[in-house]
Amino acid sequence: MGLFDFILGKGKKVKDAPAPQARQVSPEEFQRIRDAKRAEALVKEVEELGLGIEELKVEVHGSQAVVFGKAPTQAAREKAVLAIGNTDIIEKVDDRMDVVAAEAQAVFYTVKSGDTLSKIAKEFYGKAMEYPKIFEANRPLLSDPDKIYPGQVLRIPGVEPKS
Repeated sequence: MGLFDFILGKGKKVKDAPAPQARQVSPEEFQRIRDAKRAEALVKEVEELGLGIEELKVEVHGSQAVVFGKAPTQAAREKAVLAIGNTDIIEKVDDRMDVVAAEAQAVFYTVKSGDTLSKIAKEFYGKAMEYPKIFEANRPLLSDPDKIYPGQVLRIPGVEPKS
């Protein structure tokens, strides 16, 4: 799918790697350890969603994540990208996953201040009452249609990308 931008410092809090205490390490070694711990935490985030992604692997390089694996559907692929990107430690996600069952990509939308799912549905579908489509397309990432926040990126299925 490519490279996706997110807002660093927004989103779900991911437990950061503790500073090494037993011995002194170089800044480079500390960053390597920290990136590896962050990658482990992001894999756990995706696995807990039960998306069925096989051979899931995440590499972290600073605030960028690279994700590999085989997603059963395009929706699972997109949800994995969003689960990784909608964390406080990631600014960019480089998606290198394969999809078993190819289908059309959804549009990604970044929530702005004052947005609601109804408002977003009105913009994309022409009807505010279509908000359940957006809510369902983002489950299990969203637990409640009223709990979205500025900077969060959502999947909007069934629409053509805007030029």
